[in-house]
Amino acid sequence: MNIQNIEPKYEILLDTICKTYETGKIKAFNAVNTELVQTYWEIGKYIVEFEQNGAKKAEYGKALLEQLSRDLSIKYGKGFSRSNLFQIRAFYTKFPKIQTVSGKLSWSHIVELVKVSDDTEREFYEKQTVIENWSVRELKRQKDSGLFLRLGVGKDKKEVLTLAKSGQIIDKPKDILKNPYIFEFLKIPEPYHIAETQLESLLCDNLQNFLLELGRGFTFVGRQYKITLNNTHYKVDLVIIGF
Repeated sequence: MNIQNIEPKYEILLDTICKTYETGKIKAFNAVNTELVQTYWEIGKYIVEFEQNGAKKAEYGKALLEQLSRDLSIKYGKGFSRSNLFQIRAFYTKFPKIQTVSGKLSWSHIVELVKVSDDTEREFYEKQTVIENWSVRELKRQKDSGLFLRLGVGKDKKEVLTLAKSGQIIDKPKDILKNPYIFEFLKIPEPYHIAETQLESLLCDNLQNFLLELGRGFTFVGRQYKITLNNTHYKVDLVIIGF
């Protein structure tokens, strides 16, 4: 017996269950991630406090992480390599207040953030990741392309600090511009001389990355878009609107 043929409201039931299940999965993942981040932060705290009560030489710290890695790996298996313990330790030292990241960023995001040595720059990428909901891959790309430095061009110290603490705030037209834009995802071979039509095609083929590089508030309208001015017809290669 096919209940779909008997009960017309079955599709509504099925859709409701699917939505509930998907929402539950997301909540469960976020809950697990929050606990994992909190746990790693506490482990980092214990390691740092132990080091501070003992020898302060670099070799001591290296030996401690190697010993911990061996013992914890025997007890729990994967997840406690020396490099991971180093990242856990760095997490605590660079984020002394767990409230700033708990529940907002995944551990993979945090691993990328602790690689940023400058505190001001790291704070910017942290804020921007949350604002833009960047994936780990996009966070890494924006770091590698020097987004913070590009946005900071022409700003004084106060403006740069505001950029770090609040992320990119767009309240005037020039705020949406970067200097320069980086389109490394197009993979254009040296010597980088290509025809305009080729560039247009490459940008369209990589539209998602292109819009991400432009920043917030852009939408793609069309390619070879027809417009008329004073009864004269034109074609614009790409039309992208910022809002």
